[in-house]
Amino acid sequence: MTPEPASGATLASLLFVLLAIFSAALFFAITAIRRLRHERDELIHQKDVIFGFIHDVGDVFAHSENIDLERMLDRVLFYAVRTTKASAGAIYLFDKSEGLFRARSVSGIFPPLTGSVESAVSTAVSKSQAVEQLVRSQRVARGEGLIGETADFGTPILIEDAARDPRVPTYQLDFLKIHSILLVPMRFLQKILGVIVVVNRVDARPFIQADLSLLQALADQASVSVHYAGLRDSLNEKQRIDHDLNVARQIQTALLPRAIPRLPGLEMAAFTHSAQEIGGDYYDFIHIDDDHIGIAIADVSGKGIVGAIMMSISRSVLRAQATMSTDPTEVLKGVNRIMFEDIAEDMFVSMLYMVLNTQTLELRVARAGHERPILVQSHDKHCQIIDSAGVALGMADRDGFDTLLTETSIVLSPGDTLVAYTDGVTEALNGQGDEWGADQLFETIHQAAPNGAHAVINTVQHQLERFVGGIAQYDDMTLLALQVAHDYKSTL
Repeated sequence: MTPEPASGATLASLLFVLLAIFSAALFFAITAIRRLRHERDELIHQKDVIFGFIHDVGDVFAHSENIDLERMLDRVLFYAVRTTKASAGAIYLFDKSEGLFRARSVSGIFPPLTGSVESAVSTAVSKSQAVEQLVRSQRVARGEGLIGETADFGTPILIEDAARDPRVPTYQLDFLKIHSILLVPMRFLQKILGVIVVVNRVDARPFIQADLSLLQALADQASVSVHYAGLRDSLNEKQRIDHDLNVARQIQTALLPRAIPRLPGLEMAAFTHSAQEIGGDYYDFIHIDDDHIGIAIADVSGKGIVGAIMMSISRSVLRAQATMSTDPTEVLKGVNRIMFEDIAEDMFVSMLYMVLNTQTLELRVARAGHERPILVQSHDKHCQIIDSAGVALGMADRDGFDTLLTETSIVLSPGDTLVAYTDGVTEALNGQGDEWGADQLFETIHQAAPNGAHAVINTVQHQLERFVGGIAQYDDMTLLALQVAHDYKSTL
């Protein structure tokens, strides 16, 4: 038997069912797409908040030698409130002198979490200011209330429905009522530094686990900054100096050439040794053009981070000026013109700048108050001083500096060795307080020069180490050497 064809009504019903299924699938697909887009937008928002937070907190460090802790905490709290969509928040830090926690930053109308405050607030002219003053004046002990509990256990607390939790204070005034609250600890190396608290999402929803995770991530990032910003209050003088020197060493190291240029017929070498107190030594090899290379060595008078930053500025200005001229006096004049107004009265930078023509071996020397370079000629092996007049950068204005600066020009011969150094080399002290001195330096260079630039560097280092022993030095020691190959032939 052949089946009877489906009636029109049956086909219509089938099409209706299929259309309903398709519509439902389309609805769920659109809903899923919207949900994914919403989640994507939330992630982008969170990323922007985190990046903005890191940039803003870093900006506090970058533009101030003495960190403004209160300003930094205000920025941290701004992002904490913005990230969690909270209506108010506060950061409590542990005060070592009191042994208690106190609010160091407050945003919005943040309800006090300890004590009774409604009577004082209700009669105040400005209720928001009165609430903030109360919050800032209160002190919280470890284990006391929600703040003390968070700090004591070092774990976050999320309360979605504050009305049902007896730990949350209750208030009759509407603007003080807490509906939902989130607290996260600020930790550094397992040490509790403080607590970040936010209350009442602006959309009237309770805080959720995602809010907690994001706020804890912000707190962890902020804790590092708070720890280092608070060093000046918690470390003794020696620790502050050590930290200062460590940062300065990092800056100083970043200034030095990553590699010494290798040029046909020329051997160049250098070393620098950082002392316990940074003097800001610097050396550099600057490519000017195919036939000229700039050679610089400098020493800033300032110590620590200030000195290192000043040397960083000097390096940048020198490199910019060096590419515009093969005349070392013009370069140093340009550097001084730019830097003079910005160098503090009690600071200066001594700098030796030389330009070597790699084809003719003509060496042009200009000296801005720096130690005079030493030349050992191949034919007599005696140390000679290359002298030229000049005053340190920052010591005189444009006219005075330009008038005093002069240039010396010599032509190197095959086998000649040139050495430049900072005063930390000759002023190195041993256990008896004796200086190594210029005579010892000259004798060491004289003995090592026949064996090349690297031999000079290695021998000076070795002799210095033997002389000073384990005695910490006051100043950096830097030395660079250049030797023309004995069989050098000009390509001209």
